[in-house]
Amino acid sequence: MDKKLYLTIFLLCLVPFIMVLGNSMLIPVLPSIQKELHINVVRVGLLITVFSIPAGIVIPFAGVISDRIGRKKVMFPALLVYGIGGILAGVFAIMFKEKSFPWIIAARIIQGIGAGGTYQLSMALASDLIQSNERSQILGFLEASNGLGKVISPLAGAAIALIAWYMPFFVYGILAIPIAFLILFFVKENTDKLKENVQPLPEYLKNLLKIFKEKWVALLISFLAGFMVLFSLFGLLSFFSDILEKEFKMEVFQRGWVLAIPVLVMAVVAFVLGTVMQNQLAKILKIAVVGGLILVGCGLALFCPCKKTLWFVVTATILGLGTGAVLPALNTLITSTAPKTERGLITCLYGTVRFFGVAVGPPLFGFAEKLSKPPIFFTTAAICVAIAILFVIFVKPEQIIPKDIQNSQG
Repeated sequence: MDKKLYLTIFLLCLVPFIMVLGNSMLIPVLPSIQKELHINVVRVGLLITVFSIPAGIVIPFAGVISDRIGRKKVMFPALLVYGIGGILAGVFAIMFKEKSFPWIIAARIIQGIGAGGTYQLSMALASDLIQSNERSQILGFLEASNGLGKVISPLAGAAIALIAWYMPFFVYGILAIPIAFLILFFVKENTDKLKENVQPLPEYLKNLLKIFKEKWVALLISFLAGFMVLFSLFGLLSFFSDILEKEFKMEVFQRGWVLAIPVLVMAVVAFVLGTVMQNQLAKILKIAVVGGLILVGCGLALFCPCKKTLWFVVTATILGLGTGAVLPALNTLITSTAPKTERGLITCLYGTVRFFGVAVGPPLFGFAEKLSKPPIFFTTAAICVAIAILFVIFVKPEQIIPKDIQNSQG
């Protein structure tokens, strides 16, 4: 990789790092928010949902615009909106206190709108810049940064919440706004070349339809895989956080440490796998996705009957291991399905599906606490295994990933 790109790649890695704080930093704090605002577990889970759904809706539009004007021109204002939304949530919590829940929800919606123009575009830009088999490693770095954020965020959220339950909201602005300006001034993007390749809208849509017509089965199965692993991970972590507080009487910082273990495993696996896939891209990719989905299913099935903290951690860690295997492999596959001129939208549609998985997980797993664990946990596990089988049968990475990337030695 060209040394001139090192700073750009580093700054792009900061984007998924701060994006994951949007949800992960709040997870260990959710029981505290629930107590302070006098709401139930399903309503408090909406703090995750109302952030993720607007992000998921905005992502495809951000992708289309970025394909036409450049990734950076979309990422910069999106990061600003993300940071401002977080600060507003904190301000509303102070102003309205016990009655602040609807105001915080509104601020989280704003924050989610900003989040929609960030992480997936950093993936698309990294893929634009890296055309060799190093792409899988760079995308592995981005997923590992996302995972590192998931590791640090429960601890950071728990530690900051010791000051006051609403303090984590302010962190979003403190981090996102400076990073927005760093992206603006220091990230390199060849927009002149992009403008030369901008297609008339009818031709752009025609090419997109051609991609979906040729690869719709592989894309659908890959999108479902991304949805399910994040649905499972965030649903389980939210559910786990509530159990640690209610059944095991853990304080917020203790919960943060326990929740950091499975996501640390996920981050390490994503980083290592992204590096390994450089050399045997198509072969390793399929094994990673299929094996990861099966591990996620096993983690969910084993979690259901367990009663002790250690067993909870072990099963959640199995799920983190599976998620860490699936995501960087899917990132490489999805970004390879389209040329640069349509990559933004394809990548962002994948991001929409990921965000919806994050959005639906916490409230649905919250119902499992009220009703019964087995139906939700075992059904989710079965779906993960079914998607793994479909991936084996229908997805052929060697036919999707361009030959020059498969064969390149960097």
